[in-house]
Amino acid sequence: MPLVAIVVAALAIGFEQLVQWKYGPMGIIAFVALSIGIKAKNTTISGIGAVILVMLLAQSN
Repeated sequence: MPLVAIVVAALAIGFEQLVQWKYGPMGIIAFVALSIGIKAKNTTISGIGAVILVMLLAQSN
């Protein structure tokens, strides 16, 4: 079980670094807002994070 937790944490950190590298500080803010909103079961915060990420993705294309 601890191995699974370590792998999941490593994947989460890797994804976070990828978002920060590609989308800058706004990407990491959006990712954190989305994560906090999901963990707190707060749809407003997770919605704000999701909207920011979608806007960043649409801007890059």
